[in-house]
Amino acid sequence: MDTMNKNLLVGYGNLDRGDDGIAWHILCYFARMNHCKLNRDEYEVGIFSISNQLDGWFNLQLIPEIAENLANYEKVVFIDAHTIEIKELIHIEVVKPIFQYSPLTHHITPSTCLSLCKELYGKIPQAILISVRGYQFDFSHSLSPQSKRLIPITCKRIQTWLCEDSS
Repeated sequence: MDTMNKNLLVGYGNLDRGDDGIAWHILCYFARMNHCKLNRDEYEVGIFSISNQLDGWFNLQLIPEIAENLANYEKVVFIDAHTIEIKELIHIEVVKPIFQYSPLTHHITPSTCLSLCKELYGKIPQAILISVRGYQFDFSHSLSPQSKRLIPITCKRIQTWLCEDSS
């Protein structure tokens, strides 16, 4: 599969913890815009096609194995939820390949994913992290009304970035 001109949405979070699963809902929104439907269990298959130019991937957390896939894409958008510690409702930052040691054995950052991609495969995509304000992180499969309202705005910002000229 030739993916070099494709883009990848990398969503992560816990679908069982309310707004922490907002990245999955954003991927589903993009899928609906492209006339396809994602099932809740779909993310277990790895990377899936959303459109001719867009793929998606979702997991509970980022894992080192994603680095191999990142090397095949032009642009990557990491999507996660955040709490009130970040002031903006939708926070966007450019991700650079910087290895960040974590004492937690199952936690790596988008910067570390790009660093692994660069070191192991010799290339890196352009990347941003977009984090969306979460309000409720209790045991629930539903998003809070406040976070749900941020999905279309977030998707528009992602689409705008993906359409920007890379040069």
